[in-house]
Amino acid sequence: MSLKSACEALGISRSGQYRKENQRQASDRDEVLVEKLKELRLTHPFWGYRRMTAWLNHREGLSVNRKRIYRLMRENGLVVEQVRHKALRSAQRGKPKAARPNQYWGIDMTKFLLGSSGWCYLIVVLDWYTKELVGWKLSLRAKTSEWKEALDRALGKKFPFGVRGQGLSLISDNGSQPTSVAFMIETAGLGINQILCSYDNPRGNAETERVIRTIKEELLWLNEFSSFEEAEARIGVWIGKDYNRLYVHSALGYLSPEEFAQQWVQSQEAASEGAQI
Repeated sequence: MSLKSACEALGISRSGQYRKENQRQASDRDEVLVEKLKELRLTHPFWGYRRMTAWLNHREGLSVNRKRIYRLMRENGLVVEQVRHKALRSAQRGKPKAARPNQYWGIDMTKFLLGSSGWCYLIVVLDWYTKELVGWKLSLRAKTSEWKEALDRALGKKFPFGVRGQGLSLISDNGSQPTSVAFMIETAGLGINQILCSYDNPRGNAETERVIRTIKEELLWLNEFSSFEEAEARIGVWIGKDYNRLYVHSALGYLSPEEFAQQWVQSQEAASEGAQI
């Protein structure tokens, strides 16, 4: 029996029945979405509704909008509460703005406890344009040599034929490692322009500090590593896959760093072809 015949036999409105069926289907879809949101919340407890929406659209292949995801997260207690602090700053200074890949890199360090081994130090090198983590080094020490190794790894990856003359600037704070004579001699010898943030400019190395916060929220705060080797292996996988390849980055239009870099290459190729016509 068709729906029309059934409605006529029962004396009910066909439009009302369609509406109820659509509501039931929407409710079923919402239940599926809520389960996905709960799963994502377990591995990404600091994600807000915007990044959740971006992940579901770009990585799960679902067509959902922010309003719907926000509603479901609010109704199910999944919204991340934001605490905003008003900073007191003595100076309002800007920061360099990258216009291409490999123009400005930032280097910085964070530390975390590694069981009985004590503090473990992670040094990262970030491309400010693509947000790609181009180099890193994990160590039980925080010496200049580790910072140099993190930088050398990045240079080997992005400038295998040499960095001199490529217009690369390296931004860091005024810590003892980047201001050491050995580090400054190395950057100068390679032809890298070293930029040290002023003490009263909190935005100076903001891009790199922001990605370090992401590393803490997405990896370091959520895991307990049983050994240095395990920490190094898992950090390597997270940087190479979870972040560089898959992370939906809000500053990149929710593309991953690798996707954004490839998009830039394609745009340059298209501009070059257009100029030759």
